[in-house]
Amino acid sequence: MSAIRVLPELLISQIAAGEVVERPASVLKELLENSLDAGAAEVQVALAEGGAKRVQVDDDGAGIAREDLALAFARHATSKIGSLEDLEGVASMGFRGEALASIAAVARVELVSRARDAAHAWSLAAEGGAPGETRPAARAPGTTAAVSDLYFNTPVRRKFLRTEATEFGHCDEAFRRIALARPGIAFTLRHNGRVSAHLLVQSPAERAGAVLGEEFAAASVPVDVRAGPLRLHGLAGTPQAARNRADMQYFYVNGRFVRDRLLAHAVREAYRDTLHGERQPAFVLFLELDPRGVDVNVHPAKTEVRFRDSRGVHQFVFHALQRALSPSVAQAPVSYAALPAQGPAIQAALAMREPVMDYRPAPAPLPLSDKAPPLGYALAQLHGVYILAQNEAGLVLVDMHAAHERILMEKLKLRLDAGAIERQSLLVPAVMRVEALEVATAQDHRDALEQLGMELSVAGPNELAVRAAPALLAGGDVAALARALLAELREYGAAQVLRARQNELLATMACHAAVRANRMLSIPEMNALLREMEETERSGSCNHGRPTWYQLTLSDLDKLFLRGR
Repeated sequence: MSAIRVLPELLISQIAAGEVVERPASVLKELLENSLDAGAAEVQVALAEGGAKRVQVDDDGAGIAREDLALAFARHATSKIGSLEDLEGVASMGFRGEALASIAAVARVELVSRARDAAHAWSLAAEGGAPGETRPAARAPGTTAAVSDLYFNTPVRRKFLRTEATEFGHCDEAFRRIALARPGIAFTLRHNGRVSAHLLVQSPAERAGAVLGEEFAAASVPVDVRAGPLRLHGLAGTPQAARNRADMQYFYVNGRFVRDRLLAHAVREAYRDTLHGERQPAFVLFLELDPRGVDVNVHPAKTEVRFRDSRGVHQFVFHALQRALSPSVAQAPVSYAALPAQGPAIQAALAMREPVMDYRPAPAPLPLSDKAPPLGYALAQLHGVYILAQNEAGLVLVDMHAAHERILMEKLKLRLDAGAIERQSLLVPAVMRVEALEVATAQDHRDALEQLGMELSVAGPNELAVRAAPALLAGGDVAALARALLAELREYGAAQVLRARQNELLATMACHAAVRANRMLSIPEMNALLREMEETERSGSCNHGRPTWYQLTLSDLDKLFLRGR
């Protein structure tokens, strides 16, 4: 007797279901994608008990003809591809023709569908993979797909489902991913009879605000960049929108939500200059390219992709996003036609000769005017911490330490990239008491310290003397700066500090040298700081992600004082 046997069709489908149907959210994702492919304009979702009891999706799409209804449950039967050429350029959300068959193998499924030219609807039910008879039914054109009692015939799998709240959370996330990608479609989500979300047809920005919250929408910058067949658009959260968890990161390739290592790395590198530590960026980004340039047939869940030109895609995403996140204050949301041709910041913008994107540092854009620069002119200093300035729109509040930090860091980066940071010898060396380990670190990493603009020498058994410091930072607390550098070198080593941790290191250096709180600045000094901010990339946030300025418009002030009421 042969030890090799052909598996029954039902068992094959149940094995396939293990990859496709991980939980109720997987069912919802597949049904929603079918509705999108059917050209639906409105989709309604109803869940019971987190989706474990029931997942139902109603749409007003093209519907399924009676003669095709039974094929919907057949494995590898699909209307979306018919050849290898179609597979190499998939434009639809689904294409394998196995989702409904896999779902029907582990649940009770009923389809009720009416094609747009049909006299009435038809229904077909399947339980445990076995479809019944097609019967007449009543419904408007479109399809209703109802999946009940998930894993009723595979109790071991059902035991792995989590609580109702947890399963609903996963379903809600699947719903959000689809809804974000299709703002031109109306969506409704109900759970146990209660409406959880109701989304009308909206613009992409309005949909992002409705799904992710107005706070995210307000603290993000629009992205829309094209290069040949590639386009990246969407919203990129500023440092003020960053979170402790990576739970607000949505990346789509040709409308399909993906989790791709190459794209994740490109995004992480683009944010490297603005976010430090463990803070996670928030974004909704859409990459569009020729379908033949990406392989979506990588994993049954279809969340992984491969690019034919992976390096080109990585560089495009990185540079497009970095540019959107790196405007100087001078790059405000105006057209070139409106720019007055004066001032170095404006001349620099004119020289770019590229379409201006709608940069919006939170919470409001700064104006460009021939009467006043974007950050205006300094009026006074508040408690030695904030600069008060008047611009064309109203009042600008500037955190002088945070702003100076960013200016210094950007200058340090440019000098380090050029090969080394200029040093300035100290007239009187700064002597500090240290531990023996710090003395050894200073001696072992002399070359790295010199590359960073520091010159340290042993002044005694437990003393180090700082004899030179970076020219940009020489007016700061050079002893504290030296201690911070030694701690970084001791923990990570010179190679790591100068390569992988460069931004963290430079941010630390800038922080130690930036103007401190309670230091009184003259009006000319404050204006000089404002002009430098306007010329510095990423000056809307400090090296730790905090905002550096806040605009209060005349309208805001009128509201505060109830003027005009």
